[in-house]
Amino acid sequence: MAMCVEDRISNFPDHIRCHILSFLPIKEAVRTSIISTKWRYLFASISTVVFDTYLLCGLTHRNVDSFKNFVDRLLKFPGQLSLDCFRLRADEIASWNDGDHDFDVSGWICGAVCRALLFTCHSLLTLTLTAKDSKIIEVPSEVCLRNLKTLCITNSVLVGDSLNRLISNCHVLEDLAFDEYSNYVVVINAPNLVYFRYDSVRVEGYSLSNMKSLEKSEICIWFDSSNYETSATHLFQGICNVRSLWLNIHEVIPLTIRIPIFHNLIEFEFYGRENFLVEFLHCTPNLKTLTVKFQVVAETQRKVLHMEVPSCLSLHLKEIKILNFKRDRRMFEMISYFWDNAMVLEKLMIRIKSLSETQQSIVFNQLLQLPKSSKKCQVVIF
Repeated sequence: MAMCVEDRISNFPDHIRCHILSFLPIKEAVRTSIISTKWRYLFASISTVVFDTYLLCGLTHRNVDSFKNFVDRLLKFPGQLSLDCFRLRADEIASWNDGDHDFDVSGWICGAVCRALLFTCHSLLTLTLTAKDSKIIEVPSEVCLRNLKTLCITNSVLVGDSLNRLISNCHVLEDLAFDEYSNYVVVINAPNLVYFRYDSVRVEGYSLSNMKSLEKSEICIWFDSSNYETSATHLFQGICNVRSLWLNIHEVIPLTIRIPIFHNLIEFEFYGRENFLVEFLHCTPNLKTLTVKFQVVAETQRKVLHMEVPSCLSLHLKEIKILNFKRDRRMFEMISYFWDNAMVLEKLMIRIKSLSETQQSIVFNQLLQLPKSSKKCQVVIF
């Protein structure tokens, strides 16, 4: 008498059978599609996708295109579940990516990302996203990176709502760095943020709020938009709690911009025009260390230097470092301004490597002849 074997596994709910398939090698999981109509497309929703070395080494010129098409369909199949694991040996793929075969590895990664693998990882601490070949990642509506502390975004891999959605759902974020080229408003609400780096050519505006923990910021910006004065004001207001600031400004910013008071700022490194620097120093009452590299020593300098002296020069500034000394009258006037008004200055460091030893000696003697308010200040040539 023939025995009747009951197929209990086929009667399990889809999510349980998907979980079972996740323990199988991908090739074996695909083979289950021939069992019955219930199994036909089930493999496309497995939560673990691993293309191991054994599978990839087994590719031949006859089946490599079939493999490529299979992966394309697998990662872009509609109605899929979230991925828990996606692993692909890029070096093995590279050996087949020649003139006859074109593997869309970036597309595969984007497909895996869109299945929420990346944006719901609770154990993720550091995330770096870089766009290649103008690929843009769309962040899904469900985002939960509750332990992410470091986030770096480059080459406009995220824009607009995707960028804002991701940042707003990283609730313990401490380090944030991104380079952006877009017409979007940058929205950041990060109460635990300690470090913030932003490099942008063009942006419509900023909404930076709840950044009271911010200690260090690096900003490189071109205010190239119709409302750049408002954008600049909002940007400075958002980072005004920093203790250390590196600022590179590539445009002439009108002095009408409302700069907030940077009460906590004690270290400031500035690349830009001297007229903005002097204005900015009025908003840094407790500054102790200043590093400067002037883009242009402009004709407006004399007017700027006759403004009211910033209080930080008189009371707190102890070290000034000038990185791009030029042996001309305007540079000496700028140094004289600092030296004459920095009453507690202890060290003036000037980089003049481009000059010969004889020229350096002459410059050093010229500097010593300038009037100074601080009698204990040292001059260091480097």
